[in-house]
Amino acid sequence: MKRLLLAASIGTIAGVLVTSQLAGPIVAQELDRERVTYQQLDLFGDIFERIRSSYVEDVDEKELIESAINGMLSSLDPHSSYLPPDDYTDMRVQTKGEFGGLGIEVTQENGFVKVVSPIDDTPAARAGVQAGDLITHVDGEPVLGLNLNEAVDLMRGPVGSDILITIVREGDDEPFDLTLTRDTIRISAVRGRTESDAVVLRVTTFNEQTYPNLEEELQKQVEELGGMENVSGFVIDLRNNPGGLLNQAIMVSDAFLEAGEIVSTRGRDPRDSDRYNAEAGDLAEGKPMVVLINSGSASASEIVAGALQDHRRAVVVGTKSFGKGSVQTIVPLQGNGAMRLTTARYYTPSGRSIQNLGVAPDIIVEQRPAEPEEEESEDSVALQRRSEADLRGSLSNDSLSEDELKLLEEEREEAEAAAKQRADDQQLAYALDVLRGLSVLSRAE
Repeated sequence: MKRLLLAASIGTIAGVLVTSQLAGPIVAQELDRERVTYQQLDLFGDIFERIRSSYVEDVDEKELIESAINGMLSSLDPHSSYLPPDDYTDMRVQTKGEFGGLGIEVTQENGFVKVVSPIDDTPAARAGVQAGDLITHVDGEPVLGLNLNEAVDLMRGPVGSDILITIVREGDDEPFDLTLTRDTIRISAVRGRTESDAVVLRVTTFNEQTYPNLEEELQKQVEELGGMENVSGFVIDLRNNPGGLLNQAIMVSDAFLEAGEIVSTRGRDPRDSDRYNAEAGDLAEGKPMVVLINSGSASASEIVAGALQDHRRAVVVGTKSFGKGSVQTIVPLQGNGAMRLTTARYYTPSGRSIQNLGVAPDIIVEQRPAEPEEEESEDSVALQRRSEADLRGSLSNDSLSEDELKLLEEEREEAEAAAKQRADDQQLAYALDVLRGLSVLSRAE
């Protein structure tokens, strides 16, 4: 018994020695790291004092410190940044659905401002700004060398004032200028319409109004068709939607899912990780769905497309999305500013991250450029449209009743409208064709 007690004592002492021996280097490394950190902070203080006392011109100390803070954040990734008080106020207004500006969602690439997407019915969209455009100059002043916030500040100004931006566009040999008039941007988050017996819901952004607008527009369009029994399906158009609030993306996804995971977020700290699940209830009542995306569909748009795709609730049509798979947290700071900090990555229900990869559509459909209209003489058009019925003395069709002939004419008109749609918007036309096929299959089951 004494031997057992002695062995236990020796084991305990040995364990303490081993722990102490291991803890020593770890503590030393931590102390070394803290010492280096404080040395670097001292270096920052020395540089700040030297600039303040010796720079060729007087400097605004507040601006200098804000620039240093923003430089530290923007060096992490393209989406982390410092928001001065005015920018923070603007951001809060924007998420409510109304703000002043040009109407473009931008990021930074190679020192230039890159357009993620123009917002529908805004000065930028009306002037022809496109996703992927690089803005190189604002009112003749180059943006190269400015951080994103500084470049955006150049584009701000009083509502009604003009601004000249210089754009480099892929496929164009030379840069070109566009003059835009600043305006108050009022975002209608969701616009609805019907295409034959299909409901098309165009979701332009994810702000605080998105889910209420979606629910309202869906119900309105269904009522116009005479009830859900007359609806063949739904197209959710997320093209050129730059994203926005995570909770709104979750609510929109949940609107069409009965159960299961919508999205999960994972940060370095487990406390920054979460999982969001759908609750029972489908606004579309199980009707077929198609989601439209393109390279301007980012962030919250990709969450919706990924969730509905992984659950096989919708067929995704279009081109690969933007590929922003990170979550930013807004942290209010002293002085009424805020910090936008990337704190997590998000994952679709199947566990995939779309960071830098985007959501791949189930069916890839490129958008055809608009073709110039050729003038045709009335005679040539009439010749193309001639048929047996136009021939003098042709026999009538005696196999159809008047009602059947009327129905046939309506179907022909719908087919002609669909053909026109293909010329105007190839991607949407394809989505509607897919929806019709899904509707036929669901009726056959």
